[in-house]
Amino acid sequence: MSETLVWIDYVIITCTLLISSGIGLYYRFSGGRQKTTEEFFVANRDMGVTTIAIGLMVSLLSAVSLLGVSSEIYMHGTHYVVIVLGYALATPVIAYFYLPVFFNLGDTSAFQGILMIASVVIVIVTAVLDVGGINKIWDIAVEGKRIDFNSTSFDPTVRHTWWNLIIGGFFIYLSLYGVNQIQVQRVLTIRNLKRAKAAVWLSLPITVILVCGISFSGLALYSKYRNCDPRTAGAIASNDQLMPHYIMENLSKYPGIPGLFIAGIFSAGLSTVSAVQNSAAAIILEDYVKPVFQARQKTFTEDQSAYTSKFLAFLMGLVCLAVALLAQQLGNLLQAALTIFGVVGGPLLGVYTLGMFIESADEISAILGLIASFSLSLWIGFGEPKPEIPKLPVDVSGCNVTMTDSTNNRGSATDDDIFYLYRISYMWYCALGFVCCLLIGLLTSLIINLLSERINNERKTLNPDLFTPLIAARIRKRQEMRRY
Repeated sequence: MSETLVWIDYVIITCTLLISSGIGLYYRFSGGRQKTTEEFFVANRDMGVTTIAIGLMVSLLSAVSLLGVSSEIYMHGTHYVVIVLGYALATPVIAYFYLPVFFNLGDTSAFQGILMIASVVIVIVTAVLDVGGINKIWDIAVEGKRIDFNSTSFDPTVRHTWWNLIIGGFFIYLSLYGVNQIQVQRVLTIRNLKRAKAAVWLSLPITVILVCGISFSGLALYSKYRNCDPRTAGAIASNDQLMPHYIMENLSKYPGIPGLFIAGIFSAGLSTVSAVQNSAAAIILEDYVKPVFQARQKTFTEDQSAYTSKFLAFLMGLVCLAVALLAQQLGNLLQAALTIFGVVGGPLLGVYTLGMFIESADEISAILGLIASFSLSLWIGFGEPKPEIPKLPVDVSGCNVTMTDSTNNRGSATDDDIFYLYRISYMWYCALGFVCCLLIGLLTSLIINLLSERINNERKTLNPDLFTPLIAARIRKRQEMRRY
């Protein structure tokens, strides 16, 4: 049996890339969309609810999730799935407190999402047929101690517990959907707030279903390799290669299936990268390029904006390629991604929350809070040394090797010698960054307000549109009372 790609696989991969590229080229040369910055960045606010809901899910659950979550379940058990409860708790907060603010200021994802789902289904279906049913996969996982939802520890250094997964998942989801440029820009492609809220709500069950599906694919992989762990046997260099290894080893006899899987991986990556390109281009254009022209009192036409936006998106694509070359140095794919989300997302969520919820907050307090929390998050998130990630035991009795993989090569004494903050679970990084930014910002604004009477004058000119609905309503009521 050949374990390499054949011509039909290359055809499928090529067609996937051509379809994704072709959609953009069609709108570029057909005389239709993308002639203005509004069309290019927010699709003229003319996208459908379902399309954007799928797009939100695809941007969140990229190739990192497709490869990382499955290997997480394979090596560490099912406890990670509890994170979806945090997602559920964050959804109404996003829809009713954060999203309205951005709306007042104010595609290919469905295709890529389908390919992602197809990749997961392929792994699960073939594993079910191989072992003899879904119940058999579950029984094997129970026997191998992969089914685990028992950790209720309050110790912040425990990697996964109910508390850090729910609370940490809440803040990660809130930062990604509530204030992240990529997701907010996607939601703003819908014409009105009511439909945008519907898209946010609809993306939740889609996300939950796919997270559970990817997680079960991890159990399916374990059912296949329970007696011959590929990494211990030397077949792969990283656990994140488990799913591609499974596809090539077991499905190469079906021409086209490996190509479909790789197309799914590419599609998952394309959706995230394209969203990053678009959002980064929008930020650079609005916050750096246009202000330069305004400072020089020069006109920056709509046509110039549109062409500059596309050029900036191209440059961001090159940056993404460079970062991809460095990604192999990050280690555990899922934990590395969520660490970055937490380190960056926590302070960002904190500074937006400060501005949207606190009337007395000003630029100085916001900047100081952001700098302090970002510094703390970077220190905790990337400080060394880190304790080794504990792993469940694996077996190689079915392989032609005699070595075994230990559950945890570090003793508890060694872990205790590591600085405490470096041992905190990565699931707490986003919440810690958020709380630090909010506290520093509040304290700083309180001190500034005590030393200055400027706040009393500024409160008279606050723009309600910049605040979350409850605070905005209070400001409008106060402003109306002053008129009489």
